[in-house]
Amino acid sequence: MTTAPGPTLHTDRLILRPTASEDFPRWAEFMAHPTSRFVGGPQPAEAAWRGFMGMAGAWALSGVAMFSVIDRQSGLWLGRIGPWTPLGWPGTEVGWGLHPDAQGKGYGIEAATAAIDYAFDVLGWTEVIHCIDPDNTGSQNLARALGSTNLGPAVLPPPFETFPVDRWGQSREQWRAQRS
Repeated sequence: MTTAPGPTLHTDRLILRPTASEDFPRWAEFMAHPTSRFVGGPQPAEAAWRGFMGMAGAWALSGVAMFSVIDRQSGLWLGRIGPWTPLGWPGTEVGWGLHPDAQGKGYGIEAATAAIDYAFDVLGWTEVIHCIDPDNTGSQNLARALGSTNLGPAVLPPPFETFPVDRWGQSREQWRAQRS
């Protein structure tokens, strides 16, 4: 297994670690599925590969990218969740995308909580946002469960500038107040 450089986080059920070569088959399945429409899909494996390599490259070059979410018990890749700051992005995002068979099991909130703690405590971010399509009620529900609120419409950088998104988020102080 070849893994991008970066930290590893542990929760009760999950391991969050940088992208590894062994993650690609499930990543490609996720990106080919209709539920990936809110994160740039559905797309063929060749297009998914470019996104996959971009995530690994972000880890290698900037030290910040979404974690691969791994089930501690089975070792199965469940999705990608974590800090994400592409050039021109409307803020410091903790984003998410879970494989269809991992949805609805509480993995999103468990992993996103660890990733937000990491963003505030280790990366020193003062705000976390989530760019969410107005039709993506599942992600809106996760954002609400995390304590984020809808801050209004945002514009993503090219080539995503025509994708409708709302900017959800909260400050480090808001996060810490609700966690205590």
